[in-house]
Amino acid sequence: MQLKVKNQIFKDGLGYFYSWVSVIMITVVCLFIILNTMWLGIDVLSWKFLITEPSTSLASDDPGGILTPMVGTVILTVIGIAISLPLSLCTAIYLCFYAKKGVFHRLVSTAIDILSGVPTIVIALFAVAIFTLPQLGFLSTRIELEDGLGKSFGKSFLVCGITMAIMVLPFITKSIVQALQSVPKSYIEGSFSLGASEWHTVKKVILYSARQGIVTGTILGMGRIVGDTAIVWLALGGTLRMTGLQPWWAPQNWMSTLRNTGCTLTTYIFYTSPAGEGNNYEVAFGASLVLIVIILVLNIITSIIGNVGVQKDTS
Repeated sequence: MQLKVKNQIFKDGLGYFYSWVSVIMITVVCLFIILNTMWLGIDVLSWKFLITEPSTSLASDDPGGILTPMVGTVILTVIGIAISLPLSLCTAIYLCFYAKKGVFHRLVSTAIDILSGVPTIVIALFAVAIFTLPQLGFLSTRIELEDGLGKSFGKSFLVCGITMAIMVLPFITKSIVQALQSVPKSYIEGSFSLGASEWHTVKKVILYSARQGIVTGTILGMGRIVGDTAIVWLALGGTLRMTGLQPWWAPQNWMSTLRNTGCTLTTYIFYTSPAGEGNNYEVAFGASLVLIVIILVLNIITSIIGNVGVQKDTS
């Protein structure tokens, strides 16, 4: 008996030790990446760097700023989350509370798991094949061919945003499913005992209790959208500036901007790095630092939205 107790104490201590080592390693790696990016890119940051557009050629001595890549990153994030979050939420609710356990339920769950494992380059190629169809020309621009048939260009913020939504759909869905399943059954039973309908219980009790998990899934999706490059390259194009009607920021030109090509911070970082057209690694690190800040700001905003009402509940 004493030997079993000693073995259990040893296992508990070993697990506790490994947990602390893992936390320390993750924290050190994260801090190293952030501090290294700050060290190499902080000198590039300036107000001019943030509010000017990139140069037409990054091989020049003055690569310009990152205004349009920043705007492009935000546009894609908003479009992708605006499409994927409602679909993911409805799918998760259906799987948890309305779908009967059976072949169809397993089929949908398996499809979500498979889609989450598909490489982003494959999803990008799928977008190229689908969104170049002439019937979808309203999402980008139409190209007239010599045979008179024509086809869609298939590269735009709308096309890339929809493709991003497809990419993050399974990750957000799985996070929301876990959040809904973690809601205590006593909450649900209490709502039913008070005479509430099933939909009212889902809307007012379950979703409200699982809002932190929904926020986590949203943050996960936002991070994947902001950090992706393959889909941006094939579905948005490689132009460093907005190619729609100018000025691109004018309200009357917004739809033209969304239907044309552009750039994000990830592609800008690739272009300015030695791997791309330019050899301005300081500029690449400066853009990387801005990208990290944008991700942190988006996470903070999403967390604040998800925490609305928490203080009221605990007071």
